[in-house]
Parts: sequence; structure tokens; C-alpha cells
Amino acid sequence: MNLIEDLRSRNLVQDIMPGTEEQLMKEMTAGYIGFDPTADSLHVGSLLPITLLMRLQKAGHKPFALVGGATGMVGDPSGKSQERNLLDIEAINKNCEGIRKQLAKFLDFSSATPNAAVLVNNYDWFKNYSFLDFIREVGKHISINYMLAKDSVQKRLETGMSFTEFTYQLIQGYDFYYLHTHNNIKLQMGGADQWGNIVTGTELIRRKGGGEAFAMTCPLITKSDGSKFGKSESGNIWLDPEKTSPYQFYQFWLKLPDADAGKMALTFSFKPVEEIKALIAEHETAPHLRKLQKALAEELTIMVHSAEDLAFAQKASEILFGQAPIDALRSLNERQLLEVMEGVPQVKSSKDTIQNGIDVLTFLAESGVFASKGEARKMVQNGGLSINKEKVTAIDLVLNSDHLLNGQYLLIQKGKSNYTMAIFE
Repeated sequence: MNLIEDLRSRNLVQDIMPGTEEQLMKEMTAGYIGFDPTADSLHVGSLLPITLLMRLQKAGHKPFALVGGATGMVGDPSGKSQERNLLDIEAINKNCEGIRKQLAKFLDFSSATPNAAVLVNNYDWFKNYSFLDFIREVGKHISINYMLAKDSVQKRLETGMSFTEFTYQLIQGYDFYYLHTHNNIKLQMGGADQWGNIVTGTELIRRKGGGEAFAMTCPLITKSDGSKFGKSESGNIWLDPEKTSPYQFYQFWLKLPDADAGKMALTFSFKPVEEIKALIAEHETAPHLRKLQKALAEELTIMVHSAEDLAFAQKASEILFGQAPIDALRSLNERQLLEVMEGVPQVKSSKDTIQNGIDVLTFLAESGVFASKGEARKMVQNGGLSINKEKVTAIDLVLNSDHLLNGQYLLIQKGKSNYTMAIFE
């Protein structure tokens, strides 16, 4: 399998050093990507480097994932408009451990595998490396002129850049040199904004040890409107199910705009390119069916979470937006219900108000779901109100404890998909 050819067909090659493709065709090659421990979970934006390492391993090469315990204490200026707050060692260690656990889900670390993945932390080789030794043994090989010429530095000179951030490319460059020397790693990959840092490493390897090393970057992922990919209205889409539920994760992919779906499918799916292109063509004939988004959402939810989580996400989606039977909503336990309803507007009321029975119009007006009884009455009469997915047909309906989901909740639906969760405490 020609890895670079496959990546090119997915539009995943931005810059590549001459000889990289030939090296990968010649022999099993060790390659690495670094992960910045700014949080204890990776997010959707991290899926590209993760899938690059997965593709590297599937192509028969040996992937190394570097967690930046040391570089995380410095801060990478690439793509940043200002210097970020630095984390302490305790926070970085916590984040590194969270990332380590997540990467084990995507890569085969089994010692029985010939090209088993390896996880390394650059804090291990920097913790006892003195500043004087570093500037003598590393700094003398890379000139100030060379460092100043990097885009990541040039873009920050006008706004200001600390010496700490300025040295980042040397530290990352030394990572590549160290891994090349101790682990025979010949390739570093990353996003397009990492090209300058990566080639500093290849230059250091050449000047300090006379070795041969290679580099490849992929385009940064952006949405069709040019904005950053990987965020929703509520913030980052995390890979940790405690931060972003599998249902929310599934919905994120399902809601991809048509203009982005084809590009994201080529970027993230492991289906053959021809199969993806056929899906894109099929999608274009009937975009309202969202077949492309559904296929990608299914594949990635299983990859990041599990088949069971996908089944629940699909069930929940069918309950909220499809034609699932009414009792399907009652089959959800409290955790599942709250997971699906996360982000839905809430109103709170006392359990006393419903235990004694309250007419639906009074409740809807007093709880603030509607501005008035008249507005609520009009919605009921027009057939646009449902409670717990059951259409309300009578304006004199009396709500009582029997209507509550899990003894505490009501799901109020106005129109097709305008939901409010009533919580009785």
C-alpha cells in the first residue's frame, strides 16, 4: 500500500520533503506525531493526527505518539496570536495520562505486533538536560537567522514573542533528533503550521549527526466558511465521553453542512477513496437524506466510542427527530435522558405542582415555556405541541405524576424540533 499516494487522494498532503515517499516504499519506517497536553482529553481537531498515525500503522509502518510533557511547559507559538498561560507540571502530567489512555484506543500497542505503536513523553529526556548543555549541544547548530525566518516567528514579531516561545522550535527539533538517534525514527508528521518546527528537526539531525530524516504535513482542517473545525455552539467536541457524550459526538457529524461533508469524509474515513467518492455522488443526488453525513457519523462514533454507543445515539436521534414509538422515550434511563437532552433549554418547577395535577395550559404559561395561556392554547389547537413525544390534542389535559419521565422530567416539544426540558424538584 502506497501511503503517500492514498493521502494525496484524500487531499491530506500539504508539504512533503523529497524522498519521503521513496523511504516509505522502501522499508518499514518509524514515524511520529506530537500531541500537546493542554487538556486531559483530545478533541475532534486531534482526530487528524490520530488517523494519520493509524494510517501509518495500517500501511505497515511503526507509529510513535509523542506526548509533550516538556514542550507543554513552553507553549507552541505556531498558529497562535498570543502567548498562552503555561501549565504546572501536575496539570501537564494529568493531561498526558488522559491522552495516553485515549491513544491506546486507536493504535495497536501490543508487543506481539511487529510494528507496534509506542508512546513517548519528551519530559523523559528533557527533565535532566541542563540549560547550559542544551545551548552548547543544540543551540550552536541552528542560527538565529534560520529561526527568525520561520513563519510561526514572523507572524508574532509584530505583537511580541517571549524567548520561551522563541525556543520552542529548538526543543521540538531536538525531540526529532533524540527519537532519530534512540528509536531510529526517520519521519515526523503534523499539521501545516508545524512545517517550520519539523524541518528544524531534520536540519538538526543533518547538522548534528549527519543522519537522514523526512517530513510531511497535511492541510489544517477548516470549514467551508473558513472558520476553525472541531467546535460546536457549546464549545470543543471532545473525544472523552464525559466531556462530549457519544450522542453529541454522533450529532456533530450528522449535522455537518453539505459543503463540508465530502471533505471531512475523505479526511477522516477509512473507507477506500473510490467508495467515498461514490457516496459523495449519491449524496449529491439526494442531499436531504444526508447519507454521507450518516455514514461518517456511524464510522467515527464506532471508532472513537463503540458500536453500543452508536446504537444508543441512533436510538436517541430517532426518538427526538424520527418516528420512534412513544414508549421508546420512556425506555431511556435518567443518565441517557440527560445525555440526550444536554444543551436543551430547561425550566424548573416544584413536584407539588404536578403531584396534585395541573392543567397543561396553566403549567406551560407559569413555567415560562410559553409567554401566555393564549399562546399555549393556540399551539395545542394547531397540533404543534407534544409532551414526551405524544401530541397534545386537548387544551384541558391535566398533567400529573404519571406523565413524568424517570419520576422527574417532562419533555415538551414545540413544532418539529424545538424542545424544552421541565425538571420537577
